[in-house]
Amino acid sequence: MAYVPRGLYYEDMELGLKVVTAGRTISEADIMTFAGISGDWNAIHVDAEFARTSAFGERVAHGLLGLSVATGLAMQMGFLDRTVEAFTSMEWKFRAPIKIGDTIHTEAEVTQKKAVGTAGGFVTFNVVVKNQNDQTTQRGTWTIMVKSKPTE
Repeated sequence: MAYVPRGLYYEDMELGLKVVTAGRTISEADIMTFAGISGDWNAIHVDAEFARTSAFGERVAHGLLGLSVATGLAMQMGFLDRTVEAFTSMEWKFRAPIKIGDTIHTEAEVTQKKAVGTAGGFVTFNVVVKNQNDQTTQRGTWTIMVKSKPTE
């Protein structure tokens, strides 16, 4: 994994810049906590007996839990520390289940930039969430607003 500086500004976000996060293992506690926070108690996530009869054969994480962990992993890298203004849009696909015990990581690459005056601009990332077997579980694009470097 290449070193990425903390707090990159819009001007620092070069096309092709790629960030690969550390991994995080998804636990049963994560799923139950997310169910409680979100109110989504769908049996496929929280009922082991029901989930055994599903297409997955076991409980799986909420898709939005995977997305939330992916954004958190990206933020932990620090490259957006104190420079991100807003998460403005996304296009997202859920491709494979994330199961209890899976370790996921996030890969994000800058694919597009659009300046907005001198305040900064929109940066679009192609994002892939993979599990420990290098299988893509989720993918899509995230667009964020990033500050410009302060003028001296």
